[in-house]
Amino acid sequence: MVNIANIVTVSRVGLALIAIYMLSLPGEAIRWAAFWLTAFVIYADALDGYLARKLNQASKFGGILDIAGDRVVEMSYWIAYAAFQWVPLWVPLLFTVRGTFVDAIRSHASEQGFTAFGAKTMMQSGLGKFLVASNFSRFTYAVCKALAFCFLIAARTEMFSKTPLPMVADVLVYITCAFCVLRGLPVLLESSFLFKTDAPTAAMDKDTVSK
Repeated sequence: MVNIANIVTVSRVGLALIAIYMLSLPGEAIRWAAFWLTAFVIYADALDGYLARKLNQASKFGGILDIAGDRVVEMSYWIAYAAFQWVPLWVPLLFTVRGTFVDAIRSHASEQGFTAFGAKTMMQSGLGKFLVASNFSRFTYAVCKALAFCFLIAARTEMFSKTPLPMVADVLVYITCAFCVLRGLPVLLESSFLFKTDAPTAAMDKDTVSK
């Protein structure tokens, strides 16, 4: 049976690369086409998860593929924006370093039965759970990032280049960077228990895990 959700995940990576290529081409119409294609790529990030649940096609492979797709899309845009000199070089470097370390730790946590979010989250403290695993934090971070990606494009169009939108886009970039750090630090600081020889597993009693 064809896994529609996984096809959407892979397709959004290809569409993101097409949108980024279009941004390197001249023309107002092309830039707006890249804007709307980028907006669809962002929307498709939620669409693949919805389809996986709706069609009962959720799988461990699909989850890994979704994470990898998210990273490729995110880093492709940040690197392109830095190449276009729309954002400073340290921005893609920040996301690269943070993403590499966080994903490595989460991969190790997954081997022990823990997840990034949900009932089996690897986060131990209340603050860590709020910053990393709460719906509020995840949604706010996703919205800021999505708006930053789209506004950076719209700000370079003739319609909005002489409006406050470029400044708004820059502010959103810095807010997104702050979220990136705030949501990454708890993962690094609270992961030491995962590397102990007697580390608990998610299958153990919750009270035992929280000690």
